[in-house]
Amino acid sequence: MTNDRRVFLKQAAALAGAFSVNSLFNQVHAADWKQASQKVSHLSDAQIAEDEDFWRVIQQSYTVSPNIINLNNGGVSPSPLVVQQAVERYNQLTNEGPSYYMWRILDQGREPLREKLAELAGTLPDEIAINRNSTEALNTMIYGLDLKAGDEVIGTKQDYPHMIQAYRKRAIRDGIVYKQISFDFPIEDDAEIVKAYEEAITPKTKLIHITHMINWVGQIMPVQKISDMAHAKGIEVLVDGAHSFGLLDFKIPDLHCDYFGTSLHKFLSAPIGSGMLWIKKEKIENVWPMVCGDKPHDGDIRKFEDLGTRSFPIEQGIGEAINFHEGIGSKRKEERIRFLKNYWASKVQHIPKVKLHTSLNAKYSCAICGVSVDGMTPGQLESALFDKYKIHTVGINWENISCVRVTPHVYTSINDLDKLVKGIGEIAAKGKS
Repeated sequence: MTNDRRVFLKQAAALAGAFSVNSLFNQVHAADWKQASQKVSHLSDAQIAEDEDFWRVIQQSYTVSPNIINLNNGGVSPSPLVVQQAVERYNQLTNEGPSYYMWRILDQGREPLREKLAELAGTLPDEIAINRNSTEALNTMIYGLDLKAGDEVIGTKQDYPHMIQAYRKRAIRDGIVYKQISFDFPIEDDAEIVKAYEEAITPKTKLIHITHMINWVGQIMPVQKISDMAHAKGIEVLVDGAHSFGLLDFKIPDLHCDYFGTSLHKFLSAPIGSGMLWIKKEKIENVWPMVCGDKPHDGDIRKFEDLGTRSFPIEQGIGEAINFHEGIGSKRKEERIRFLKNYWASKVQHIPKVKLHTSLNAKYSCAICGVSVDGMTPGQLESALFDKYKIHTVGINWENISCVRVTPHVYTSINDLDKLVKGIGEIAAKGKS
């Protein structure tokens, strides 16, 4: 056994790991990042967003392929190297004696992780359940809420398909009424959005489902205002925060919602297959767990984690992702990614035949932006960008949305976005022929 391995085992056994002075982040990045931050300490977060020297330090922390330009971070984001290494180390430790190291060592690390996630989310630790992704978190709520035949749920046609499908299954199984309103994005008017939800409410409405950031085109919804309106009418609110958590600088209580689910492997850059569920403490006992807890009406949030053997290395790797995120700073990170989105989008919006499907107003968008070229399907534009320029995006055809979704991250370079602008311009000039 190497000396490095002995040191790591000692740290794990002491339940130190990611939240100790010996964390991988502190060993690898802390000094360099501190020096980089000192150089820009006189600048605002918005000004730092445009400082390429500072962000070059961050970019070097990722191991993204030089063979493609990945602009589909809205699907899943790569983890920085320290997060990858943490998962690998925990996996190696696990396999030296799975039942011992998983259940007697790593399993004990869940509570410090819960506390750190709660700190990041601005909530109580006992309101946070750790799981695999937004779908698991939100489906736990959709199937776990005690809705009865005739009870109404309001969502939108622009919500994520996995959530829509879950509500439809509950309608078939339990007779609930699932109603969908529809929006033509982008919209830069909170009142218009709130009014649409309010007009759909009836005396039978029990729940409103809101996607905080619409995954197709990046529209940021006025969740707090919708929540306040709903609560005034005695209606609960469930928020899909898959794309907002780890990107926008907010705390979950700021949203005034009752329930919140997110993926941590998007903008937080946690290990792939990690997520989180938040439930307001006094409401936990009323939600049925989808897994095998023997006390379904217990008020302990941990009842949603009782699923047997899981990937402990992935779970514990979340800690280093939090360190990485906090090393950058939430507001600084939000401003940088918004700057990257606006950088390319503002350059292509005046190109003939090119159309944006996302607002450039900071209040209504951040990372995700939809773009289309007249005469081309989303699939054709996506293919053209990849085949000639090796730019990876995703074509969107969903309800009234037809575009290519482009999503940069902190590791994205200005040079990458210049190639995107050049590619869109050349493709628009040439057309699908």
